Amino acid sequence: MPATGNLDDCLIRLLRQLARNDGRNPVAGITTADGITNPPIDDLLDVVDSKYRLVIMAAKRARQINAYYAQLGEGLLEYVGPLVEARVQEKPLSIALREIREGLLSAVETAEP
Repeated sequence: MPATGNLDDCLIRLLRQLARNDGRNPVAGITTADGITNPPIDDLLDVVDSKYRLVIMAAKRARQINAYYAQLGEGLLEYVGPLVEARVQEKPLSIALREIREGLLSAVETAEP
């Protein structure tokens, strides 16, 4: 960065550069965690018809994935594990959102009793 300009301008340029680097830190070369914004919400809403359905689907699936990991030590196979390759220390919600983005999960409306 050039030495001219005030601190605010330098910070704005740095933030723009970080945003363009797809999660890579240009200084250290380390990749940051994906988090909830990966996959992007807009991509998920293309797959699911409403944001409310997206929240319900992701929450239910994340609970199933969490229960699957909890039961592994007991030798039970009651729940289905992740349908996509899970990364090290990836949260169940992130796994569920990736499953939804790839179209591996679908929601079917049921008639109310």
